[in-house]
Amino acid sequence: MKTLLLIACLLCAVSANGRKDLVPTPWPVHHITLRLEGQQVRMAYMDVQPPKPNGQTALLLHGKNFNGYYWRAVAVWLAGKGYRVVIPDQFGFGNSDYPALHYSFHLLASNTASLLDTLHISRVTVIGHSMGGMLATRFALLYPQRVAKLILEDPIGLEDYRTIVPYTSPDAQYAKELKATYQSYRDYQKSYYPLWKEEYDSLVHIQALGLSAPNFKDIARANALTYAMIYEQPVCYEFDRIRVPTLLIVGSEDRTVVGKALLPEGERDKWGNYPELGRKTAGAIPGAQLRVLDGIGHIPHIQDLAAFRGAVEAFLGE
Repeated sequence: MKTLLLIACLLCAVSANGRKDLVPTPWPVHHITLRLEGQQVRMAYMDVQPPKPNGQTALLLHGKNFNGYYWRAVAVWLAGKGYRVVIPDQFGFGNSDYPALHYSFHLLASNTASLLDTLHISRVTVIGHSMGGMLATRFALLYPQRVAKLILEDPIGLEDYRTIVPYTSPDAQYAKELKATYQSYRDYQKSYYPLWKEEYDSLVHIQALGLSAPNFKDIARANALTYAMIYEQPVCYEFDRIRVPTLLIVGSEDRTVVGKALLPEGERDKWGNYPELGRKTAGAIPGAQLRVLDGIGHIPHIQDLAAFRGAVEAFLGE
């Protein structure tokens, strides 16, 4: 992936209605307005139209330290195969608003369904990465009739973090988020890969745009509240309720644990074994398929797009 930041900056940094957005994007940014807990909240999304439509739509759900921008290469590929590609920024991320309210996967799934209703889309193939995998799972549980196929890419939440990681209150997490720096973001993102490459810095640059934003405190608060959402709302006990065709893709080197730094050093290697968790999860989801990608960490579609595409193409072609 060639310097995604530079590519994005050369493209579109202004939403379709003329409002300047925080994150540069390769396609125009649109918004829908939702009323949530008495607040008007804007949810951003990109809607990528294929040159030769196949009548199907792919919905791409981002991870916690990202937003829709990092799906660019995947969206280009899917659009080339004829898929309409919808890429939302969940509220609290990217070019959406950062409200102070109760964050839940149920609410994010409901908002996503409202977006699809606005676009008159009835069924989608859902691809969720990391936190987006937890959201994709909840979406499939709430709206199984709307999911043609479900693809979970290194989803977090394959184990219950409440039973592993010491509790951190939202206020304590907020104080931590206020101290974030470019280097702290970079150090965390380095854990996603077996070997760091200079090209990955573009993803750190995008995340770090919020550090100098006028609403940085709102961004930090949203980061704290979504951390609590992940910690407090496990989906791992409900995988056996999924009733849609499912593919689980995991990197053989992924050892992601939300809150891992809070564990004693000797305990950290006991958790987050994605090949092992992947086998357990695939066994729980009726009819699920599992692909373990050798030498890959937490973000297959960034580290090795060809390997990710190969796994997805085989599943979509069935």
